[in-house]
Amino acid sequence: MMTVRVLAFAGLREIVGSSVEVACPAGARIGDVWSMLERMHPALSRWNDTVRFARNGTVVGADAAISQGDEIALLPPVGGG
Repeated sequence: MMTVRVLAFAGLREIVGSSVEVACPAGARIGDVWSMLERMHPALSRWNDTVRFARNGTVVGADAAISQGDEIALLPPVGGG
């Protein structure tokens, strides 16, 4: 098992909290962490099509591998106008 730190912003923070530690199996990917969070917080499902992820400050896809101690940021869509 490994532990990653997950940071959430805007509406995602209201559901998950600003920071949470998640234990996941070796070989996990960011999408696996998202699925684990979604099981713990079903309200996240409404964000499935719009959330983006950053690993250690770099935007990556859900298929990106993670390592012990990584910091994963959950990024909501950015509005503009």
